[in-house]
Amino acid sequence: MIVFRPRPGFVFSHPAHLVAFGFGAGLAPFAPGTFGTLLGWALGWALGEVSDGLVFLAASVLFLVGMWACELTGRHLGVADHGAMVWDEVVAFLLIVAVLPRELAWQAAGFVAFRFFDIVKPPPIRHLERRYGGGFGVMFDDIVAAAYALLLLAAVKRLFF
Repeated sequence: MIVFRPRPGFVFSHPAHLVAFGFGAGLAPFAPGTFGTLLGWALGWALGEVSDGLVFLAASVLFLVGMWACELTGRHLGVADHGAMVWDEVVAFLLIVAVLPRELAWQAAGFVAFRFFDIVKPPPIRHLERRYGGGFGVMFDDIVAAAYALLLLAAVKRLFF
């Protein structure tokens, strides 16, 4: 259990920290991952106004940026995947926004499903989180949680709609 909370001075002291903490979203006093997911939703929604392809491209580039930012920030914190580092949620939710219909109900369902899988971490997410270290490990487990959320919603759509 992480007992310390990084302060704004740490977050704004290096560009990698700023990115890893979702430009401050990770400083939320409770549920920072949820705030990071909300940032991803807003970013994805804005980019999706241009094209879904742009959202996928942004997610790919931001995944690579996140690997660097989370690796460096984790080293500076002494904690590989601190709960306040939320860039992994931001990027993973971009993928969900890109795939789901641009309807509030589907987007909200994606939000709830993603948060569920990101928090519960069903197999093999927890294993992958432990298996891969550094920035890649921090980012990758949330991509798997996003894939689970999309699979669940695809099954719901197939069965009920």
